[in-house]
Amino acid sequence: MTFGVPELLALYAKGQFPMAENQTSYSVAIIDPEMRGILPLSALHLPRRLARTINSERFHVTINNNFAAVIAMCAEPAVDRQQTWINPGIDYLCQELHQLGHAHSVECYLDNKLVGGLYGVTLGGAFFGESMFTRSRDASKVALFHLCARLIKQGFCLLDTQFITEHLEQFGAIEITRDDYLQLLQTAKQQSPTFCSANKTMSGQQVLQILKNK
Repeated sequence: MTFGVPELLALYAKGQFPMAENQTSYSVAIIDPEMRGILPLSALHLPRRLARTINSERFHVTINNNFAAVIAMCAEPAVDRQQTWINPGIDYLCQELHQLGHAHSVECYLDNKLVGGLYGVTLGGAFFGESMFTRSRDASKVALFHLCARLIKQGFCLLDTQFITEHLEQFGAIEITRDDYLQLLQTAKQQSPTFCSANKTMSGQQVLQILKNK
């Protein structure tokens, strides 16, 4: 299927999302699963060790600092995934979404080197998590909780993880039916929070305080 940015946003608005079979595929499939993974922002589980890592400021965390690099590194094969679903077409469309303010990235730097991060798409009060990567222990996890804190602070109500994994389950991710998901999405679409406030970055202490008071 061939489509542009308007069609892509329309897919998300209907609760669907695109995936390529692999990073060299020329085609994109439209995914509409019967069960959907979400990470409830009101019921997050932050492990104590990870909280200490966040508080230590080991990683320098930024927002939308290098979206292109994040999506490129998410598309790269890794030890636990020899193939990824981000092909050039999806890369291009996400870059376009980013330019229009509908796609955002969270980056984690260690010694000035990008070692972890994630990106996703926003529509109303929903954040559709697309992919994450890590090149240093806990980097993607720190990015995830910086994201969660930002979503809570800015008034988002839905963090869509698409599918559920053991990795996400440890932080409180659950699986719900398509009908229940669409109800949450309908509520989220009626909201209009801003992902990036004037203060684009938060300290580890600020992140922990927001998560504590959620």
